Amino acid sequence: MSTPIKPPFTLETALQKIQMAENAWNTKDPEKVCLAYTEDTEWRNRSEFINGREEVKAFLKRKWAKELDYKLKKELWAFADNRIAVRFEYEWHDDSGNWFRSYGNENWEFDENGLMRKRFASINDVPIKESERKFR
Repeated sequence: MSTPIKPPFTLETALQKIQMAENAWNTKDPEKVCLAYTEDTEWRNRSEFINGREEVKAFLKRKWAKELDYKLKKELWAFADNRIAVRFEYEWHDDSGNWFRSYGNENWEFDENGLMRKRFASINDVPIKESERKFR
């Protein structure tokens, strides 16, 4: 398996890769999103360690069952060779109607086919009022 955008990255291809990731995650479709990762992908998401595409899929199903009306924005922080660093923020609410904005940074590493081999994410959640939402 491969993707059309492969390392080494240029500014243009790094920006395209980030936009593709943002678009995919905003679908909230674990079956689709997990295909961007290698079969043996390695993740750290907050305090959770995830190994392999199947664990990614299960993680994403849990995530989007909890984080309702999820909307994500990503932006480039840095890139080099087969790595990209992004900052992001997303908004969501829980099943009680409590809204949050989550802020974070991700470090990505890709294989030669353009699939993400490693993803390390640090994320903080801030309670917000629905009226404070930026993303609709």
